[in-house]
Amino acid sequence: MTSNSSLDAAKKGKKDEFYTQYSDIESEMNAYVEYNPDVFRGKTILLPCDDPEWSNFTKYFAANFTKFGLKKLISTSYAKSSGSQQLTLFEMESPLYDEVKHDTHGKLFTLTHDTNQSGMVDTDDIEFSGYLKGDGDFRSDEVTKLRDEADIIITNPPFSLFREFLAWIREADKKFIIIGNQNAITYKEVFPLLMENKVWLGNGFKSNVGFFESPYEDIATSSSHRDGFIRVSGVMWFTNIDLYKRHKPLLLDTMAHNLKFNKKLRKKLENTFHVTEYPHYDNYDAIEIPFTECIPSDYNDVMGVPITFMDKYNPEQFEIVGYTAKDMGYECLKFYKDLEQSLNGQPFVRNMKSARFSPMIPASERPSKTCYRASNVDGYLLKTYGRILIRPKKGN
Repeated sequence: MTSNSSLDAAKKGKKDEFYTQYSDIESEMNAYVEYNPDVFRGKTILLPCDDPEWSNFTKYFAANFTKFGLKKLISTSYAKSSGSQQLTLFEMESPLYDEVKHDTHGKLFTLTHDTNQSGMVDTDDIEFSGYLKGDGDFRSDEVTKLRDEADIIITNPPFSLFREFLAWIREADKKFIIIGNQNAITYKEVFPLLMENKVWLGNGFKSNVGFFESPYEDIATSSSHRDGFIRVSGVMWFTNIDLYKRHKPLLLDTMAHNLKFNKKLRKKLENTFHVTEYPHYDNYDAIEIPFTECIPSDYNDVMGVPITFMDKYNPEQFEIVGYTAKDMGYECLKFYKDLEQSLNGQPFVRNMKSARFSPMIPASERPSKTCYRASNVDGYLLKTYGRILIRPKKGN
């Protein structure tokens, strides 16, 4: 399978061409329309870097233009993408076609009405509106001007530029539905927005796994391989448009029942932490929750949960207290500031700067490669992965 490390390598190599399937776009948009049938009505939608000849985003919204009651659909292409290098019928049959500009300039496509008098608005009515002055980079002044005109921005942005793309959208305070890597949850530019309910996760891909059309080699195992696609794990939709999933409460069981009947939890606690109860962090007043499904219904204080919890997060059921990753930065989480003050600025783990803000759990007396000598307590501590810190809302 394509792991997050493979995706990280793609980001470092600026390999950003992962094209979303029509069925995945349809499934996601249905969730917003189900919650609010008029969510797109009268709206101008911008699809940056989406050439209509190969972009399923453009095809989908063109096909549903009348159904959704759209005002205008704007698509732009990026000259340096492999898809944009292909000559489209929209461009070739237009009097605006320029063979020289085709390879170096971004392109602009618009859809507003039934141009061919067929009685319906669809992809055949998309108009090639000419070439952009530049290559179509979303950060350019001309694409930014299109952003300002739009009501909603929807696309699969370059993975390597996710932070910058989200900031570009929020700069104009626009509604959006975009795809990103699961690790984006932990970005210092993103997590505070999730914490403050300014951004949340969308309906999502099945098991957070997407199959994208791409010019790159697929390294998925044979059982996960699909011809013509690359399998990418840990991908999610990020949005600020409401949907039912966000208000669905997470069904929970009591702490006693979880410990007695959840075999997965018991195995994890016994094999990893050498305990038969929920471990308590040594360096912060919270308990460790190894799996989201094991959040106890009768515990009302702070808990550390995996980042996958965000896919089940209901802001009416829980509040987010913070995130423990080192690179979040003091300005993002009050949690960090409290920790620094409690230890007078001393690190938690001697000679382990990378573990400085990670939650630590008392380990067995016999140290292993995952245990580190602690500077503020006797013995050894087991470092966990980054955790989102949550607390139940009162009344739930």
